[in-house]
Amino acid sequence: MIYTVTLNPSIDYIVHVDGLQLGELNRMRSDLKLPGGKGINVSRILSRLGVENTALGFLGGFTGDFLRETLASENITTDFVQVTGDTRINIKLKHGEETEINGQGPTITPEEADELCRKLDSLAAGDIVVLSGSVPSSLGGMYYDRLIEACGRIGVRFVLDTTGEAMLRGVSHRPLLIKPNHHELAELFNVEINSIDQIIYYGKKLQEQGAEHVLVSMAGDGAVLITKKGVYRSNVPQGTVRNSVGAGDSMIAGFVGAWAQGGDVMEAFATGVACGSATAFSDDLAETELIHKLRKQVEIKFV
Repeated sequence: MIYTVTLNPSIDYIVHVDGLQLGELNRMRSDLKLPGGKGINVSRILSRLGVENTALGFLGGFTGDFLRETLASENITTDFVQVTGDTRINIKLKHGEETEINGQGPTITPEEADELCRKLDSLAAGDIVVLSGSVPSSLGGMYYDRLIEACGRIGVRFVLDTTGEAMLRGVSHRPLLIKPNHHELAELFNVEINSIDQIIYYGKKLQEQGAEHVLVSMAGDGAVLITKKGVYRSNVPQGTVRNSVGAGDSMIAGFVGAWAQGGDVMEAFATGVACGSATAFSDDLAETELIHKLRKQVEIKFV
């Protein structure tokens, strides 16, 4: 079983307004409510690939009910910790360029935090846990460390998709996969990266520190996968970029889903690239038909 963890999920409320006038009454041209959160994005893509998974994390209030019901409608199993506060709403205001107003999310109590850790203790060796996104301030900066330790106690593999010190600490615990983009990779080492050779150099550092697979996305320049056996680079499928939100999460879902089903790293890499590109070419997360279409375009070369 694959489990995804989203510590601060959201409803992404997308609002289209023509000619926004601050201080005046404005009317929406259209609106859309979508499940938000990096782990939830991974679950949604896994479901579209036909890969069984369970979404974990914290949900609360009427907004949490909406997320739980929406995920159920997409055939995603959920086992969230019910919290006392309301799950946040993130507003994406589109009027030419996009303006974002993100909610803070509920305060997580120590008891609620402990309950999620206990859920991981009940998993089985051979399961995979995808830890994605930022950590709410109420959980403290070391909460991912607790979840990673829980995975280690029972032999569960984990994927880590976060930034900063949490990522650097987590790498030493031998994650199955980490997926920084080239900007995040530069930030991890406090350097400027301007070439593929630099991406490979710093990606190898993360692999040497413990990550089994380091997948670095480079937007329009494709992606690089670094493993113990070598370095591989993908091309970029053809399409028009319409959306960057969730593309990295989709890449993780494609990689983990394919790897869990067959263990072929090259197929996992190619499927990840197809999923990430398909989301980038869509208004929401990728649909199954487009993923399969783009998979035929993906080529992997040894660097």
